[in-house]
Amino acid sequence: MRRYETMFIIDPNLETEAVNELVESFKGIIQNEGGQVDRVDEWGKRKLAYPIKKQKEGYYFLMEFTASPETAQELDRVFKITNGLLRHLIVKLDK
Repeated sequence: MRRYETMFIIDPNLETEAVNELVESFKGIIQNEGGQVDRVDEWGKRKLAYPIKKQKEGYYFLMEFTASPETAQELDRVFKITNGLLRHLIVKLDK
């Protein structure tokens, strides 16, 4: 098991309930694969440095989790096909 950190930006036009559902689904993917979500920080709506998909703002989230490399790959795959997600990045943390 490795420690990872992921940051993702969600479309600001989504309702609060839809945003929470997305975050819960991402946490569920990690937990269903045998991983553990250590921390989720909601940074809220912030201005983007440059427009992404014609959006100038986004909801920022930072999540730390412990999981296998396969789980991180699955999460990355789901991030890529999720509607409403503007950007994402998964980074392996040092020990």
